[in-house]
Amino acid sequence: MAFTEFQLLSVLAQEMNMRKAAERLFVSQPALSQRLQSIEKEWGAKLFLRSQKGLTLTPAGESVVKLANEFLEKEERIKEEIQTLDSKVHGTLKIACASIVGLNWLPKVLKKFLNKYPQAKISLITGWSSEILKTLYEGHVHIGIIRGTPDWKGVKKHLFKDPLFLVDTEMNQLEQVTDTDRPFIQFKSDSSYHQEIHDWWHRQFQSTPKRTIVVDQIETCKQMAMNGIGYAILPAITLTENERNIYKIPLLDEFQQPIERDTWLLGYDSAFELKQVKAFVEVVQEFLQS
Repeated sequence: MAFTEFQLLSVLAQEMNMRKAAERLFVSQPALSQRLQSIEKEWGAKLFLRSQKGLTLTPAGESVVKLANEFLEKEERIKEEIQTLDSKVHGTLKIACASIVGLNWLPKVLKKFLNKYPQAKISLITGWSSEILKTLYEGHVHIGIIRGTPDWKGVKKHLFKDPLFLVDTEMNQLEQVTDTDRPFIQFKSDSSYHQEIHDWWHRQFQSTPKRTIVVDQIETCKQMAMNGIGYAILPAITLTENERNIYKIPLLDEFQQPIERDTWLLGYDSAFELKQVKAFVEVVQEFLQS
């Protein structure tokens, strides 16, 4: 049975008898005596005095045994903590998320996740989907949440679809777009999203918007449309049922089907072996089913 020097000293101090200590440590008395002599040589002091009545701790021995017991207690606590890691979700979950999803959907999921796993930590960055993919490729995050149709060879889990709407405070029919002089408000996004809107616009009107305002953030775009400055095309994820005095006209493709944006959760196989990632995926699935 392997044992450390601290274990040896602690057992000796408990038994104060070489024979009994040797039996507890499953070694012979000569072997134990030799180990003790070696330890005393390392400390440069006599730790135990031997007599016919047994062992007696020296002042130096009392100090070293105290240190040994403190170490062993701490070691035991750490072993217990390591064992609990098998049943608890610890560590940092590193997520890169498309800004639209990070603003409107992800906070609700993260709240549920942290309520369930309070010892977990979150590291979150947001950006365009193309930036999220780059971050994933470079290994800076565990998982990425992106919009559109990703070209990804690793694990790919579909989260949800949401339709696109033309949003305005005045127009309630698409045909009115060609007559208005109010601007079309756009937000900067990935090229795939802009291409999708461009293709739809060309099919629908065979023209381009008369006036255009481009803003950096989708929330700015939404607020400008809500305040009647112009009209915008927004995904359903950014809209709520509580918004009044606003018309939401669904965008349809050439087959009169709703145009929708997909949202995906991506990552490498190795990342999905991590407990915090597994736990997050489970929470996401529970959230989507609720």
